[in-house]
Amino acid sequence: MQTIKAVVGVLRNKHQEILIAQRRKSQFMGGFWELPGGKIEHKESPEQAITRELNEELGIQVKHSSLHQTMVYHYEDRIVELSIYNINQYQHTPIGLEGQAITWARITDLNNYQLLPTMRAFIHSITLPNKYWITPSSQHQSDEWMDKFDQKLTSGINLIQLRSKTILNTTFIAELYNKCKHNSVKLLLNTANKTFNEPSGDGWHLTTNEMLQLNKRPCAEDKLLGVSTHNLTEALKAQSIGADFVVISPVQATQTHPDTLPIGWDSAVNVVDKLNIPVYFLGGMRIKDLEKTRKLGAQGIAGVSAF
Repeated sequence: MQTIKAVVGVLRNKHQEILIAQRRKSQFMGGFWELPGGKIEHKESPEQAITRELNEELGIQVKHSSLHQTMVYHYEDRIVELSIYNINQYQHTPIGLEGQAITWARITDLNNYQLLPTMRAFIHSITLPNKYWITPSSQHQSDEWMDKFDQKLTSGINLIQLRSKTILNTTFIAELYNKCKHNSVKLLLNTANKTFNEPSGDGWHLTTNEMLQLNKRPCAEDKLLGVSTHNLTEALKAQSIGADFVVISPVQATQTHPDTLPIGWDSAVNVVDKLNIPVYFLGGMRIKDLEKTRKLGAQGIAGVSAF
């Protein structure tokens, strides 16, 4: 099977819209929308390739770029190894020099386009936050629990997992969801007896056991789906059923599970390298570890007491 190495660039305008281009009908996956870019030529570095490609396709001169993400995607007849670059500085106004349609799209509108499969994971990597707070799994509705929840809504947390091993009152969940919406925070449900039809929430978070019993995505595409995993095999399975991101744990030893052997940083990074979807590190994480996890390619950190 043919392996193609390619690069694409992320250009943003002053409104933080992203430039996307439509593949010509004569091309592989013709008509689909993608980030601009192309194949890496022989003896060419990815950095050289993205500069050349964007000049040929859009007529711009790249002055500064930085690697955002790498991914590998398997089509039926080819494998694409893709490097995605943030184009931080460039000169000239982009135009479709090769006859391709181009447009500036808001991130929230990207799913309205017929996107290449590689674009889905990319969208989540730029829209998901770098901190994922998991609520304490007991004493829901207590004053202490509610105070902690309310505090997180105004402390820079934009993604919350409501975790409970028991069934929670729907009115209580609705109250939490309304609070989250008011503060532009997304709420994912990790509660007992999920139906994936719960009206209050932005999506769901699956336990490892729940994920292993599935062979396809259990919820609509416009909802978020996260999965807890503990090794590469589980993480790849989560990706195969359509998860939008995974949490890998425990990366380090934790006080709450002192007898659980941590997988270590190297194994966690291996998951990041092998997956195309965002990965959060969980287990012994502190806010000081955030910069390290980001440099290693992870989306960020998750935790109950990390923030």
